[in-house]
Amino acid sequence: MSKEDVGITVSKEEDFSEWYTQVVLKAKLADYAPVKGLIVLRPDGYSIWESLRSTFDKKFAKNGIKNGFLPVLIPESLLGKEKKHFAGFNPEVFWVTHSGTNEIGDRLALRPTSETLAYTMYSKWIQSWRDLPLKINFWNTALRAEIKATKPFLRTSEFLWQEGHTVHATQDEAEKEVMKILEIYKNTVEEELAIPVITGKKSEKEKFVGAVYTTTMESIMPDGKALQMGTSHFLGQNFSKPFEVKFADKDNVEHFAWQTSWGVSWRLIGAMIMVHGDDKGLVLPPNVAPVQVLIVPIYKNDEGKNTVLSKVEEIKKILEAKKIRVHVDDREGLSPGYKFNDGELKGIPLRIEIGPKDIEKESIVIAKRHNREKSNLRFSEIETIGTILDEIQKKMLENARVKAKTNSIDISNYTEFKSKIEKGGFFNAPWCGKIECEEKIKEETGADIRVLPFGSEDTNQKCIYCNEQSISIPIFARGY
Repeated sequence: MSKEDVGITVSKEEDFSEWYTQVVLKAKLADYAPVKGLIVLRPDGYSIWESLRSTFDKKFAKNGIKNGFLPVLIPESLLGKEKKHFAGFNPEVFWVTHSGTNEIGDRLALRPTSETLAYTMYSKWIQSWRDLPLKINFWNTALRAEIKATKPFLRTSEFLWQEGHTVHATQDEAEKEVMKILEIYKNTVEEELAIPVITGKKSEKEKFVGAVYTTTMESIMPDGKALQMGTSHFLGQNFSKPFEVKFADKDNVEHFAWQTSWGVSWRLIGAMIMVHGDDKGLVLPPNVAPVQVLIVPIYKNDEGKNTVLSKVEEIKKILEAKKIRVHVDDREGLSPGYKFNDGELKGIPLRIEIGPKDIEKESIVIAKRHNREKSNLRFSEIETIGTILDEIQKKMLENARVKAKTNSIDISNYTEFKSKIEKGGFFNAPWCGKIECEEKIKEETGADIRVLPFGSEDTNQKCIYCNEQSISIPIFARGY
């Protein structure tokens, strides 16, 4: 087996795009499907998604949100009921036109998003104030015609995501829900994936079509491009009116409801790969790692093998009793060095090395994946490995915050802005609030407003483009 078959052959710094693709494929997270724009999720990749799903489900449940299921096909006539929203997705929609060999009358869209379908059902389910709030989350796939410039997890024609849709009696209640969800997203991404995010609102130009406003969380990737990590939308009554989502209040007076929608996708996994990975491969935060501890037994003969494997089994049981996910690489015919490299490629957070000499010393060797530090740990200290994993998780977030900060620039001169945007990064630049300036900046530099951070209001500076009084300091960046 050649090195090209096993390890990463390009540098993250020198060829970021190729490095990313190799990590996805060689760490066995996903593979390309026979249809262009689609990928197959492999067990380790799906395990990470399941971990995120479990965390979100627990947090959603505490917020009174239940899971449901929606079919993938949506009639064209249904999409047309909310024309502005549908027009935004129309170029990306896959259409089903035949049933067997027979043409169908009303074309069926493969779900680009589910607002129209969900709210058709909600209008049937909601009659009075007693039915509110209605808060349902759907774990499903969405399909959008991303045939050009596809990249695993980041931009594919079909992707896993969750989309939540809630209905409320008052505007205030709905807007509070928007913020609750955004906070759940932020905390989960930072605590589970160790990725720092910035939260705020999208500009009018960049908001979700059909929303009154969109809140977002954005993160900067190591190549200087921004990645939208998740969004939470206040829909107002923009959907409740065309879809007649109404309720009778306590006085039997009918009102249109107030709504929200929100979602994250498996692009969170793509962000995790980019933020933490290195030239050896994947680097997984312990909280989401399918395997948190890899044990590599080292021996030369059958006598040593029996002694070492007996101790390995003892250590494995101690760790599993602590709910730590452990894998023993006892494959025959492969050297310890090969197993070390394989574990590093897959990003396993902590490796334990143990051989006869270690047993004599009543200790093991531990190697941390995120910084590749090695040290000795006595048998009596093995139960501290859970604490070590917690420290790794915390340190990975701290390191990511430092890197993100170095990729963030305060800037007020447009000439300087244009010269530096090529290298990428988050640019905190004053803006007058006019869409004309936003569009010109996008046209001339390729950078758009990623987020208007909460608390970024500012009237003391001049717009970076037109030099008129600013209203805020948004973050500009080129994005995925």
